[in-house]
Amino acid sequence: MTNKIVAIQGNHPSTLNPITDTSIFLANEIQDKYKIFYYEPKNLSIINGKVIAKGYFISFNYNSKKFFKIIKKQNLNLENCKFILIRQDPPFNLEYISTTYILDHLKKKVKIINDPTSIRNISEKLYSAKYKKFMPNTLFSQDLIEIKKIFSKNNKIIIKPIHSYSGNDILLLKKFDQKKIKKFIKIHDHIMIQSFLPKIEKGDKRVFIINGKVVGAISRIPKKGSYLSNMSKGAMPVNTKLTNKEMVISKIIAKDLKKENIFFSGIDFIDQKLNGDINVTSPTGLKTLFDLSNINLAKTFWKELKA
Repeated sequence: MTNKIVAIQGNHPSTLNPITDTSIFLANEIQDKYKIFYYEPKNLSIINGKVIAKGYFISFNYNSKKFFKIIKKQNLNLENCKFILIRQDPPFNLEYISTTYILDHLKKKVKIINDPTSIRNISEKLYSAKYKKFMPNTLFSQDLIEIKKIFSKNNKIIIKPIHSYSGNDILLLKKFDQKKIKKFIKIHDHIMIQSFLPKIEKGDKRVFIINGKVVGAISRIPKKGSYLSNMSKGAMPVNTKLTNKEMVISKIIAKDLKKENIFFSGIDFIDQKLNGDINVTSPTGLKTLFDLSNINLAKTFWKELKA
């Protein structure tokens, strides 16, 4: 019989911000019914054919200054879990890929969110190429000639690493700077090049999708002088509603992601245009939505998952 254990594969709890972190929010919602086991990706192994994680049982408490308490350290056979949540931050590097291959061994025995094969197959930015008609002018390339062409049609360009996260390493360029772009490509290989949407100053919209359903959204307004809407970069979250256009696009993507076996995801809009980030590795924002609106999508998450 499967034990009542939920395992979370994530960054060390000491690095998390309880005010905004979705992993803590999800764990807090379920910890009165399930034991929470926490481990870091580097501590995942296959030993004698079994998937073993070196970690600890843990509890979370929003009312305590130290918001987590390690109860018991243990090497756990993850077959004994009811659910496993893959929640570490990108970058989507070889360690991330290796953990998906390891967890693939458990898929027929334990429910894993999101499905390890699916998150390996869906590049958060490259997957959006199939939705180009909903996006600003976008190019994925290392080709300087092609990159220069997009500059000739736009006054300002955003360039992004394909496998980064949380607004890291994003550049706004007002002209074609070959030296700077070559250096960027040398570090990141293929990059995402996109026409700049000036209405970002009024905020983007993060849409939450659970089990193929569009379940909520928040807006994030960049701090003055910034073009980054990530809360980790100082953006301010506010309540929002989706326009009819945004809802139609969101439902199309939600339906596709359900077919891809993605249970929990987040997508972003700027000025009613999909900005090209299909967040499937460790979507966040549920705690912020709760604080803004008292809508608890952690309840929705676990209800849909257990159903």
